[in-house]
Amino acid sequence: MATLIRHDWTTEEALEILEMPLMDLLYQAQGVHREFHEDNTVQLASLLSIKTGACPEDCKYCPQSAHHAKKTGMKKEPLMQVDDVLEKAKVAKDAGATRFCMGAAWKQVRDGEEFDRVVDMVKGVCDMDMEPCVTLGMLNQEQADRLADAGLKAYNHNLDTSPEFYKKIISTRTYQDRLDTLDCVRNAGITVCSGGIIGMGETNKDRARMLEILANLEVHPESVPINALVPVEGTPMGDLEKIDPMELVRMVATARIMMPETRVRLSAGRESLNREAQILCLMAGANSIFYGEKLLTTANNDTLADKQMIADAGLKVA
Repeated sequence: MATLIRHDWTTEEALEILEMPLMDLLYQAQGVHREFHEDNTVQLASLLSIKTGACPEDCKYCPQSAHHAKKTGMKKEPLMQVDDVLEKAKVAKDAGATRFCMGAAWKQVRDGEEFDRVVDMVKGVCDMDMEPCVTLGMLNQEQADRLADAGLKAYNHNLDTSPEFYKKIISTRTYQDRLDTLDCVRNAGITVCSGGIIGMGETNKDRARMLEILANLEVHPESVPINALVPVEGTPMGDLEKIDPMELVRMVATARIMMPETRVRLSAGRESLNREAQILCLMAGANSIFYGEKLLTTANNDTLADKQMIADAGLKVA
């Protein structure tokens, strides 16, 4: 029987999937994955911080927040120049990445010279025949339209967690602000990249709620990054323990079942997983990884080790 694409999930249904016996969960997720995606392929996406630190948001997990700077020691770095960013993009492409993501530690996009510079970065990455993706905080419809005209492929704006838990980790913007930004991105014809973080003290119900909201959008996000918290000393969540890798496997599998056509991306926190746990995530339905030795300001896996893992798993780069 063909899998239906649904937009009417309930929290209870999502939670039931997330908590089903692991072998059953993997079996179901693998079946859905093979129905909708080319077998044994994985996309490599590279991520670069183009403007680091001094973000006015107070996200409790983030070392780039100005609220935590005294304790984390994170220094503010200005927005990079276009040529420097394109040089990094070329390095990523030569290493095998097909998507190049650029992140700026802004609460929201502001019109002016810096936004003009980001637009030029997007155009330059397009000219290199790579998929450009940016994450710049909130933006309005006019700004989204301008990015679309420049050739932007995807815009990342994570929901992070459930609406109920969200207010416990962020107070400087609302959950609805995030949903409004996703609407602007979708209306501009840009693909949506939106996921969340686990390991912040949330419950399984919070995790299920986040996936429920993403899966009940009018169009499923084309990309859903699943992140595990990387505790950074000096942030309010710096002393939390890292999650059990099987929790990440379960989130990947549940996202795959609820959003069959979506590219599920194994993202932050992957460097703490051994090779076998990462391959299990790929088996569970992840078909994209962040590739490169840094994710904004936190460490990522060695690129040579990633290539070897992909080869050992019998995968090929999409």
